[in-house]
Amino acid sequence: MTHSRADDRPDDRSTVTGRRRIAFAVHVDAASLPALATLLRSLVLTNPKVCEDVVVLHPGLDDASFDAPRRLHPRLVTRRARSRAEVFRLDGYDTVIALDTAMVVLGDLGELLRLRRGVAAVPQVWCDDAGVERRSVLPDGLLVVQRADVDDALAGWDGVESLDGLLGSLLVPVDARHDFLTRRLHDDLPVPERVAVLHFSGPFDSPGYGPADEARRRFELDDEDFRAAYRALPGGKHAELVAHLVPPLLDSRPSLDLARTVADVYRQQGRYEEAVAVLAPVLDDRPDAPRCHETLGVCLMALSRYAEAETHLLLAAASPDNAPRAFAQLARLAWLCGREEDAHDYARQGLAADPTDAGCHSWYVRTGEGRGETESEAGPASEQLAHVALFAEGDENAGDKVLPEAVRQCFGPDTGPRRWYRQQAHRLVDEETLEELNARRGVVVGGGGLFLPDTSPNSNSYWQWNVPDALLARITAPLAVFAVGYNIFDGQQYRRTRFAESLRVLVERSAFFGLRNHGSIERVRELLPEDLRDRVRYQPCPTTVADRLAPPASAVPRSDTVLVNCAYDRSGLRFGHDYAHFLAEMAGALRELSERAEVRYAAHMPPDEKFVHDLRREHGLSLPVDRLYALSNDAIRDLYRRARLVIGMRGHAGMIPFGCGTPILSLVSHPKLAYFLSDIDRRSWGLSVHDRDLGPRLAERAAAVLDDHDAAVADVRAAQEFLWKTTQANLGELRATFGLG
Repeated sequence: MTHSRADDRPDDRSTVTGRRRIAFAVHVDAASLPALATLLRSLVLTNPKVCEDVVVLHPGLDDASFDAPRRLHPRLVTRRARSRAEVFRLDGYDTVIALDTAMVVLGDLGELLRLRRGVAAVPQVWCDDAGVERRSVLPDGLLVVQRADVDDALAGWDGVESLDGLLGSLLVPVDARHDFLTRRLHDDLPVPERVAVLHFSGPFDSPGYGPADEARRRFELDDEDFRAAYRALPGGKHAELVAHLVPPLLDSRPSLDLARTVADVYRQQGRYEEAVAVLAPVLDDRPDAPRCHETLGVCLMALSRYAEAETHLLLAAASPDNAPRAFAQLARLAWLCGREEDAHDYARQGLAADPTDAGCHSWYVRTGEGRGETESEAGPASEQLAHVALFAEGDENAGDKVLPEAVRQCFGPDTGPRRWYRQQAHRLVDEETLEELNARRGVVVGGGGLFLPDTSPNSNSYWQWNVPDALLARITAPLAVFAVGYNIFDGQQYRRTRFAESLRVLVERSAFFGLRNHGSIERVRELLPEDLRDRVRYQPCPTTVADRLAPPASAVPRSDTVLVNCAYDRSGLRFGHDYAHFLAEMAGALRELSERAEVRYAAHMPPDEKFVHDLRREHGLSLPVDRLYALSNDAIRDLYRRARLVIGMRGHAGMIPFGCGTPILSLVSHPKLAYFLSDIDRRSWGLSVHDRDLGPRLAERAAAVLDDHDAAVADVRAAQEFLWKTTQANLGELRATFGLG
């Protein structure tokens, strides 16, 4: 399979999510260009987990001048600029950290990345010609510019006059260690350990500044030594930096361990073909490399090369240290291929190696006896509809438990095996599965965010339904894609080209193709040929009309409770550098709310409970936890019906309570939440997790809901009306398509 790296670019929806776009910026000319390389190396080697755009401003240098710097950083961006003053008006960025080629980075810049207000700088102390001590911001000094705070006067600064008067109240002083001038190190004084940015106030090799010059010369490396130095750093590293810097070492310093390092980061980025190409040739039959066999096996599984994957995972399982993890993967592989007994046996072997292994335990329970529907419960195939979905079990996502049932409720009250044949979306569609699907009166695919490449990757479709294009084209039963979401995260990489190929086949084959928000519709239409775009239509998530589908038997009394939910899957994409800010802002808002209502935490998955632990540890605030993942669907809906307000980050922590008639506020860290609120024309119900004033804004909006709760509930009911009418119209068409009475 071939593809272009051009289709791997990260998906940018920061204007939807409010994700803060950060860049480092430096102005160079022909004379200072050589020093740029040293600055870049110092930034990478001292902040190995940081990979933001590096914008190089220049007066018009030839593009080839930047070939060498581009080898040092994967996100180098060049822009023509008259002067350094352009750092105040860099389009496309919210926070700009301005450096200078007379600097080297010696320490962690996390404090600067977390700044959110004004223009931060180090006011430097100096003496004028009369010997009077002055304090001012140097024109070439470090700056952290929050563009939301830069006014017209500042944007017009020409880089000549002093910054002090112009900055005025915008100036946020930061510690001198972030712009430490070498003139303070005369007489060969050592560089203080706490210095994060060393700024040379004279020539690099000035006499009397030996330790400072030595600190800089540590970063004057050739490309290969620089790459090797980055690779050798202890601790975590940013995947993009690893993928940019480490692979060239395979040519000069090949080793099995290095190949696994490269393959692991390719796997992390979803570049499975490249991971296999790197690792397979050097692994051969090496039984002494279980971790390498595991990595190769997982990547082969993602490419749907299941037989080869199983071979390598079995080799990985031969190592006692690696066995539990490898057997969990083997259990998953066997289950994907419909081999329930093999999956159960692999899970059992993993538990024999480590009885505490959670992955093996989950698969052991999932594939145990009595887990499936018996033939006696099922109705005749010709009277059933097939439902392709993610069917959550055990302690999996509560939303993924409620959603499939809600889809089936759209077609009638009987949601069980008499009326429905269930097909797990992640399981491979083979000839036998195709026969089962075609035996039904129709196939419903949905709902949920199935257009996502990485939860259970496969090369058959490059989305969550593991169906080869050739078999998809042979489905003869009427096919309906119902309330599916395009769930790509803001900033996530995926293979657009391959996904678009499968998408085209799916749309061509579908009698009905409905997506759950207009944002998804827009994104999917972009990937389709023009003649297929009009076939993509709107079908709201059925959880948003839950009370219309299955009204409660009697009125449910409200408790004086506010429920809060947060999500932690792909937390780097959700929060970026702003998690500490988010946590602090939430603590302030929840303290205010707790004076008006009981604030409780609604965990959709066990990892969601990280918020409660972090909140207690960092801010001394404790919340009681309702573990929704351990409740029945009826109990989940009942809990949400009783709340006065739900503040949620997960999509279904908003859509389910909304469908139950409960007011919601959404913590937006994924585009889908903003898309839903846009569809119902209630954008004010959403607040970005990156919002600088998240705490007071959340407290204010929550208070407004509690102050006039009856009006807030009425507003929810009014917003449901359009969704319900749309759903009814679509269902009328689908009943005719499926021949339902």
